[in-house]
Amino acid sequence: MTPRARETLVSRRSWLMAGLTVCLSSAFEDQPLQVRYDGDTLRVTAPSLHFLTGKALERLKDGDAVAYMANLELLNDSRTMTLRQQKGRFVVSYALWEERFSVTQLASRPSHVDGLSTQAAESWCFDSLALSTLGLSVDTFYWLRFDIHTANAREIAAEGMPGFSIARMIEWLGKKNSEQTQWGPLERRVRLADLPRLAGRGSRG
Repeated sequence: MTPRARETLVSRRSWLMAGLTVCLSSAFEDQPLQVRYDGDTLRVTAPSLHFLTGKALERLKDGDAVAYMANLELLNDSRTMTLRQQKGRFVVSYALWEERFSVTQLASRPSHVDGLSTQAAESWCFDSLALSTLGLSVDTFYWLRFDIHTANAREIAAEGMPGFSIARMIEWLGKKNSEQTQWGPLERRVRLADLPRLAGRGSRG
């Protein structure tokens, strides 16, 4: 084979590999749940799912605070058993003049952030959810499932989180029981060995 022919063959292979990479990348981005493997931690985003919309957004713009309950699960391949679970409890408010959101994550150690755009507020909530993969087989298939819904004061307080009584939640959210809105569930089948792994604080290598 002449050098010219060899160069042409390598070039064609390069183009084929590049095309395959683009197809795989597009397939990944088309998934309803996008997964980031950060160290030994799984985090998800859902670009097509927006929960600061509709009636919830109307309530926020009317001056109400809105509570959300999110749930991220890792299930076995038959989806009959939950192997890992992370719950998120958020209270969102809206500053009408600044057109910015504030989010408080309810937990034993609450965290709070102000001045967020719609996209940034939703991303902050997603990023607060994480699942550890320590002890899980990397060659086994699992299902990731995510859903989120609006919640009332009693539903949030019933979680039994330290420092968050029904009285305190009613003070934040008011007494009225607003209609619940739910987004999801969204699901995705994954194998840990197939996921690009970022170097993080929890990484074993």
